[in-house]
Amino acid sequence: MPAAAQEGTGDGRRVYMEGGTSVLHTQSTDSVTAGVLLPSQLFPSVARQAGPLTLHWDVWASHWQAPRPDGTGAGYSQIGATAMWRHLLGEPGTPWFLELGLGGTVMDRLYATPRNRFSTAFQFTEVLGLGYRFGERQAYELSLRLQHYSNGGIKEPNPGANFVKLRFSMAW
Repeated sequence: MPAAAQEGTGDGRRVYMEGGTSVLHTQSTDSVTAGVLLPSQLFPSVARQAGPLTLHWDVWASHWQAPRPDGTGAGYSQIGATAMWRHLLGEPGTPWFLELGLGGTVMDRLYATPRNRFSTAFQFTEVLGLGYRFGERQAYELSLRLQHYSNGGIKEPNPGANFVKLRFSMAW
């Protein structure tokens, strides 16, 4: 079954908005993200007994709002790209899916809060998400995502940051 048919609408392209906050910190960092999902042509959809598996490119821009070490607030701009593997949970046409992604990001400057300080503007990112498709031809999606950022030990300190995010996407 082609990837477009699995998605339910068009060719699988989606545009989205996402909001979230850092976790495990007393002073949180909030993020807002806009992006697009583009189906990959590198691998055709892999039909499996457990459900189809597809690959998408997730390209995005984000803004973080965080407390600074001096008590004031700071904004950080970020761009990134992630390879996202999507697995439908159940029979073809099921509204539920699981996503796993790996990518890279660049921030406009070094992120620093009272508890964390990144030593590089470049960060790797890993994502785990659970989503639900709905609407006519499953044109809309809502997903809950966990996302981690860290430089992978390129330079110390490397505290990393973890976010929980809610994403709304629609086919285009």
